[in-house]
Amino acid sequence: MKRFPLIPGSVSTCTGLRPLALALGAALAAMIGSAGAADFTDGVNQYARGRILVEARAGLAGDDLEKILKVHGGKRRKIGQSNLHVVELPAGVSEVDVVEQLRRNPALRHVELDRRVRSTMAVTDPYIGSEWHIPKIGASTAWDITQGAGVTIAILDSGVDGAHPDLAPNLVAGYNMYSNNTDTSDVCGHGTAVAGSAAARTNNGAGVAGVAGQAKIMPIRVAYFDSASGGCYAYTSTIADGITWAADHGARIANVSYGPLAGSATIQSAANYMKSKGGLVFVSAGNNGVDENITPTTSLIAISATDANDNKASWSSYGSFVSLAAPGENIWTTSKGGIYQGWNGTSFASPVAAGVAALMMAANPALDGAKIEQALYSTAVDLGPAGRDANFGYGRVNAAAAVNAVRTAPPPPADTQAPTSAITSPAASSTVSGIVTVNVAASDNVGVDHVELKANGTVVGTDSASPFSFSWNSANVANGMNTLVATAFDKAGNATASAPVAVNVANTTTPPAKDTTPPVVKIDNPTAGTVSGTVSVNVSASDNSGAAGISESLYIDNALVATGKGGALAYSWRTSRAATGAHTIKAVAKDAAGNTSSVSVTVNVTR
Repeated sequence: MKRFPLIPGSVSTCTGLRPLALALGAALAAMIGSAGAADFTDGVNQYARGRILVEARAGLAGDDLEKILKVHGGKRRKIGQSNLHVVELPAGVSEVDVVEQLRRNPALRHVELDRRVRSTMAVTDPYIGSEWHIPKIGASTAWDITQGAGVTIAILDSGVDGAHPDLAPNLVAGYNMYSNNTDTSDVCGHGTAVAGSAAARTNNGAGVAGVAGQAKIMPIRVAYFDSASGGCYAYTSTIADGITWAADHGARIANVSYGPLAGSATIQSAANYMKSKGGLVFVSAGNNGVDENITPTTSLIAISATDANDNKASWSSYGSFVSLAAPGENIWTTSKGGIYQGWNGTSFASPVAAGVAALMMAANPALDGAKIEQALYSTAVDLGPAGRDANFGYGRVNAAAAVNAVRTAPPPPADTQAPTSAITSPAASSTVSGIVTVNVAASDNVGVDHVELKANGTVVGTDSASPFSFSWNSANVANGMNTLVATAFDKAGNATASAPVAVNVANTTTPPAKDTTPPVVKIDNPTAGTVSGTVSVNVSASDNSGAAGISESLYIDNALVATGKGGALAYSWRTSRAATGAHTIKAVAKDAAGNTSSVSVTVNVTR
């Protein structure tokens, strides 16, 4: 095939910047500079004042979460279609104290402060004119097979210069999570350079070539320019919001060059959400030149940086959490204002690796994210001690070998083996009351897709991330013996129900007066917006006479899809079987006295 020339562009500073972009950047810097000053520090990290992050366990209704937060004056905002919530706290309340108290609440999966993280950029060198990393990783060989067409890479960063000639042809609509609008222009310059490293346009006779130059770029602004320090910063909350938004809007890959982030439970949860949609999240390891002492995770792919001699860059962070290495020193890429420059940092190693994953997905669209990840690791060039190590993870990415591996991979054999499932707590015959944590052990020869928890035959929650656990409000059922069953599903649709566990519910009850009040019913998930893949539809209901007497019905486009008893109902909706476009979800609740109420939400299904 035709090879793409590397044509150096202008390296002058600022000559290509437009007055409007400068004015916008200055205005945002002034606005955010004061916000950054309001952050607080523990001596090592900086955190947002008045804001924390909470993930509820599957099955916990929105009303129940609000009761938990109300004690601290907290008001929640749900992040997309996930179980993550940004919680705003009133002035004068200690964020650290609230986090410590909420962490002791078993109804919550995790709680953490909203950490401020900086872009993992080192320094720029305007005189580097050679994309040495392209042949080093075998990208030009991989281009004989694919250049990434049909795959969208979400760049979660400071925005992207939409007028850059090497980026404009590849851009699709994105979003500004920081300002909650559609302005994705670049306020720092960092995002434009990261985007070009992953997917600057190939075969256009100008500028540079990104690793996956025919892939689409989805700009998601999560960061701001801090005028006081001159740095580009994002928050855990904006990043998690961006990952979830990208997953719901068709991106297969998300790149986040901030941090280090791999140790954040919130980011891991958001990454698991994207993995449930068949995608992958890449994050930079950091530029501190130290072992970050972060526990390894399978949720995301953390990238360290190498130089032209396949050594770890001296400034690259490392540790057992590192998944892969990729070139990150003197990476020639696009810069804000239509120019080209050389950049250093794990900020650029991460999108190089993300671009390789995009090539692989384009070469074999049938493979899910897990298979792509496995092939990335197995084909990497092992640079350190045999196997995974702290400097390079599984090794330096090898685009040629990775693309060839997935292209020639035979279709996987049909999966006919069902997963296993067992409720590990509460114990059979135990007495419970209030909100009960239900833990489930599930495993599969390929992988568990999700687990459903049923109380007396009604699905009350769905969890898609291990370890599988639920918050079951036992007030939604009648006192006495009630039966819990957990069913594990794999991606092939095989399912196994656990042995039933009967527990004795003993909640305090008040005899009801004559009931003429209808129940209150809510659809906790999804919210109005875009959905894709398998969607957890969660309905909660309450009544003045108690939730135990409620009957619930769930409809999608007026077709009955699920029924249940009590104050909670869940349903796994496979949108792949639905037409793209608008669909209406309707929940109806009826109490024991015959009073009824309903609620609807409209969502748009995308592919």
